[in-house]
Amino acid sequence: MNTDYPALHRHLVTTIGELANELPGPLRGYLQLHTEATADGALSTKVKELIALSISICVHCDGCIAYHTHDALHAGATRAEVLEAIGVAIMMGGGPAVVYGAKAYEALGQFEQHT
Repeated sequence: MNTDYPALHRHLVTTIGELANELPGPLRGYLQLHTEATADGALSTKVKELIALSISICVHCDGCIAYHTHDALHAGATRAEVLEAIGVAIMMGGGPAVVYGAKAYEALGQFEQHT
């Protein structure tokens, strides 16, 4: 695998920001949804980001893996917690989740190097 996940994250932040400038209505709504859905509540932001990472693996979304690995670590998730979230995704998603779990594992290592 040759994806540079920190670079992908930076690229998506920039590109989504540009899209939000040109398409403010839908993006404003989505960004508000994201902010509200990941805010601390009964579940912490960290737990919610780990859930989002597991879903990202199951739906095979590289950009989502970049975002939610970054955001889970930023919210205080440990390496062990990210690895367990990958394990839950594999349990739920089977063989394809193993492949995308490996991508998330690669993203974890890359983001750890950049912090």
